[in-house]
Amino acid sequence: MTLTTWYFEMRDRVGLNPAKAPAEPVSLVRAEIPSTAFSRFLYTAVGGDWNWTDRLVWSEAEWRAYLERPGVETWVGYVRGTPIGFAELDGTSPHEVELAYFGLLPDFIGRGFGGHLLTEAIAKAWTLHTRWPAIESPQRVWGHTCTDDSPVALRNYESRGFRVYRTEES
Repeated sequence: MTLTTWYFEMRDRVGLNPAKAPAEPVSLVRAEIPSTAFSRFLYTAVGGDWNWTDRLVWSEAEWRAYLERPGVETWVGYVRGTPIGFAELDGTSPHEVELAYFGLLPDFIGRGFGGHLLTEAIAKAWTLHTRWPAIESPQRVWGHTCTDDSPVALRNYESRGFRVYRTEES
């Protein structure tokens, strides 16, 4: 079976097209203390249905080394105290921030949270340099999705203002 991967980018923060607010208030909170257990939980809970497997083999040391890099941030969406999804930002490359991971926990898919959470995550990506003084202002925010991800993922990214710049098939 062919796997298609789409790489997308936004080159200016004014290109962000915000989603409408969901019916219930969502708070987006940065997990400022790196926690390998919490990050592993988010990764497996969100990615379990979408064949996210690359980090399943990571050791505790590999998780910690990644999470403690300056410019890596985990943002968690909460509704009434319950985590609904997360975004992981990686601002370690000059002038860009990768939306390394993004998604919702299964119980919250289809309830109007995805577009809003993505809007907030993109806004945080554009301001990552304000939280990390050694990191320069980004000139692009980018990420990727594939046919193993949610069937609405690419549409959500494009609706927020991302543009596909490369497609790969394997």
